[in-house]
Amino acid sequence: MSAPNKSYDPVEVEALKPEEIERMRDEALAAFAAAGDLDALQEAKVAHTGGTSPLALANREIGALPPQAKAAAGKLVGQARGAVNKALATRLGELEAERDARVLVEEAVDVTLPYDRVPAGARHPLTTFMERVADVFVSMGYEIAEGPEVEAEWFNFDALNFTPDHPARQMQDTFFVQGPEGTEGDESGVVLRTHTSPVQARAMLDREPPVYIVCPGRVYRTDELDATHTPVFHQIELLAIDEGLTMADLKGTLDHMVQSLFGSEMKTRLRPNYFPFTEPSAEMDMLCYVCKGESVGNPDRPCRTCSSEGWIELGGCGMVNPRVLVACGVDPRSTADSPSGSASSGC
Repeated sequence: MSAPNKSYDPVEVEALKPEEIERMRDEALAAFAAAGDLDALQEAKVAHTGGTSPLALANREIGALPPQAKAAAGKLVGQARGAVNKALATRLGELEAERDARVLVEEAVDVTLPYDRVPAGARHPLTTFMERVADVFVSMGYEIAEGPEVEAEWFNFDALNFTPDHPARQMQDTFFVQGPEGTEGDESGVVLRTHTSPVQARAMLDREPPVYIVCPGRVYRTDELDATHTPVFHQIELLAIDEGLTMADLKGTLDHMVQSLFGSEMKTRLRPNYFPFTEPSAEMDMLCYVCKGESVGNPDRPCRTCSSEGWIELGGCGMVNPRVLVACGVDPRSTADSPSGSASSGC
């Protein structure tokens, strides 16, 4: 049995000759420098650092060398591969920087150009108008208050002084929510609110006077759908509970609302009426914003908006009924005069 060949010279292996290693290294460096973009650099990377690249194959030859020859050959190949990897990383950084700079120029967007695209949709007119009305009262110091649309019958009727036999509580006027199985609809105690006034009751129970709130929202009634009626519509109400308020305060508040929405020349009037939750009560009309009252008695200038009456009915209003105040925890006798509130609603 012969002994190992300790005199083996790694230079005898063609792939491990120093000049051959230098050639492989220089070819890789030249390929990286010649790559004009990231795709070309990727091809050069695979060719000169991949598993079948010349330097990778030379590195495999080291394993066949005797122990005393592996160190020198490994150092020679390792230095060449280190130089190749360093050059690759440097060139990659340069090409990425060039790409980013080019993208900033080519894909730049001039945000100062005129906007000529048509928006896909718009806010609903009802939403816009309700917010405008609410903003008028917020500017006067009122607070927005909201409540559930599926309401307890007590808040919708009892707390507002509707008697048990009031016509509005019948099923032909109110949507009752189905109760447990075997319970008639009008016995469930739950309704779709017929007005936004339940929000007033909730506000008085939750807040201590003074109270200044405005309540916009959707309401429901069993009306047949026609040109002037709908089973689902919108109301907005205001409530003021404070010492010394009078009908004059209510009238001035409503005048300000109408003038803010329709112009400073607009006027309002109050006509006596009856509502269970206010006393005294009134219907509020505003001057027709189209004909300004000039169509009244003038057949040559009829007005379709007000039917030539000169006025448009907006809704009911009045001073909060003391019974409602008591039901909602407010003592009518606890103020200098009578604590009074104003309530206004309109579709």
